[in-house]
Amino acid sequence: MRLQPHVPAPESIGFLLLPRFAMVAFFSAIEPLRIANRISGQTLFRWEVISKDGAPVTASNDMTLTATWSLHDAPMTPSLAVCASFSPENAIDAELVEWLNARANAGCILGGMDTGCFVLAAAGLLNEQTVTLHWESLPEFRERFPDIEAVESLYEVSAEGFSCAGGSSAIDMSLDLIARRHGTRLASLVREQLIHDQGRLPASRQRYTPVSACTDPMLDRAIALMDMHLETPLSIQALADELDMSWRGLERLFERYLGLSPLHVYRERRLSHAHQLLLETHHNVMDIALASGFASASSFTRAFRQRYQLTPRQLRQHYRRR
Repeated sequence: MRLQPHVPAPESIGFLLLPRFAMVAFFSAIEPLRIANRISGQTLFRWEVISKDGAPVTASNDMTLTATWSLHDAPMTPSLAVCASFSPENAIDAELVEWLNARANAGCILGGMDTGCFVLAAAGLLNEQTVTLHWESLPEFRERFPDIEAVESLYEVSAEGFSCAGGSSAIDMSLDLIARRHGTRLASLVREQLIHDQGRLPASRQRYTPVSACTDPMLDRAIALMDMHLETPLSIQALADELDMSWRGLERLFERYLGLSPLHVYRERRLSHAHQLLLETHHNVMDIALASGFASASSFTRAFRQRYQLTPRQLRQHYRRR
């Protein structure tokens, strides 16, 4: 998963499975790589499955997966993902910390999937990195490791390491890897095979929760749909069609409870999402613009300045001076 390749294909990636790891995240990371191999007709990627003692590992769904290697005999790989889920701290001991540090010192790029960053942070391997975890685990992680920047994004990839929130976000991270290594065409073909929605960006939201204060379920559904389509905004007519309402009925619903048009609320939510990303992540302005449904940095900057009286870059500069 490392940002820059230093080895020719096939690229080997290690996956360290810890007890009660999230199997959905592990398979979501592997399957895009397998499909890329099949479509290309080449072995572009290989993966090594590692457990602490080389024995099979039981996942959080109570299914058991066979490991190929133990810590003692696992081959060195350019990248290694620590796969965890519930109670990652139970797997941390001196042997594991020493092994992870030895890998890092040898040049292996380490990453965490789901709650794997708990282990890497405990090993002292996340200094000055921006990481992500499953949203349920973020508050605890921030409390335990306040000096590490943890954000609620789908995945993070840098020269120092990588992380993803688990679940289907591992698909997006692997698709990103395929695109960087072998081009967007192959990544698109793999995504089609997976019947995966259009490639989500790292800054995309992990979850979508209605936030309206009213008790009208239809308004909550409408706002939830907006949040599900921040990157590729629906037209107001398409939004109404999804809700089996008329365009005028949707307008009346928003006017009744919010005193605003659906178009205004939709734009506000996209800009609010962008505002949060600018303050909480290091993603560049163009990536944030795309993640917020704007086709260009210039259109995003105009809309943002109109709403907040600052450009995106000015907001960041102002925030960092405080």
